[in-house]
Amino acid sequence: MERKKITIVGAGNIGATLALLLARREVADVYLIDIDEGIAKGKALDIMEASPILGFNSRVIGTGNYEDTANSDLVVITAGFPRKPGMSRDDLLFKNFQVVKSVTEQIKKYSPEAFIIVVTNPLDAMTYTALKVSGFPSHRVMGMAGALDAARFAYFLSEKTGISVENIRAFVIGSHGDDMVPLRRYTTVSGIPVKYFLSDEDLDKLVDRTRFAGGEIVSLLKRGSAFYAPAASILDMAVSILWNKRKIISCSVYLEGDAGEYYGAEGLCVGVPVVLGKNGVEKVIKLELSDEEWAQWRKSVESVKNLVDKLPL
Repeated sequence: MERKKITIVGAGNIGATLALLLARREVADVYLIDIDEGIAKGKALDIMEASPILGFNSRVIGTGNYEDTANSDLVVITAGFPRKPGMSRDDLLFKNFQVVKSVTEQIKKYSPEAFIIVVTNPLDAMTYTALKVSGFPSHRVMGMAGALDAARFAYFLSEKTGISVENIRAFVIGSHGDDMVPLRRYTTVSGIPVKYFLSDEDLDKLVDRTRFAGGEIVSLLKRGSAFYAPAASILDMAVSILWNKRKIISCSVYLEGDAGEYYGAEGLCVGVPVVLGKNGVEKVIKLELSDEEWAQWRKSVESVKNLVDKLPL
């Protein structure tokens, strides 16, 4: 059976790690594209030289030419300026807007039927940018947000409780930023609400750590930002779409119609739980939230709106 084709824009740490993960799982043939063609080709070659040891037959091809990426089934946008210590996601807005706009124009030209997963920060505003510039149906454009944030929350819970990460299902909605909303009410350990395992005080601390988890890694690394967990999160989304797994994953998606009205975020891309399958975003799940959660959600939506309103679109 002919393998699918995935293009990863940006051969930095996230892009290269994702290329290896995708190839190792034999999800698709991968085209790694970067403005520095040598970096893309070098990392692709390095990955392929690992294939006899790791035992995969997917191909990873490095390129600097968008024509090579034509007719991709899925395109992941990781290109952009990284966060530096003391820099918020918001500081990146205008620099990365130009990057995502330019990349999306190339995707529209060469892969007009592709799904797009946006990773570039500030995530929700960049997802909105990709959607508007591409003109693609909203079910084909999404941002990697809650998948990563939930994974971080789950790990922190596992670390604190000593219970396997395999038993923990965490949920985070809202903006992919400091105003995200970790939902302790929907977070469970083997189906049991997490409140049975930790005190409110401990949960409050872990919720706060989740909100600032990206910044924690930036401050530790000194240069660059997280890439292993983001790449794993994108892998989860890509597999759910291309293998039609129909997993429920929290992603930044365009809210419109009933979902937009329910969440009070009509016309914005914000993180909510969705069903991801062969048609992309197949369903937006409407969660029942407490008054406190709705207040946090509205704050999160407002932070996204403030960024989107600044975009020159």
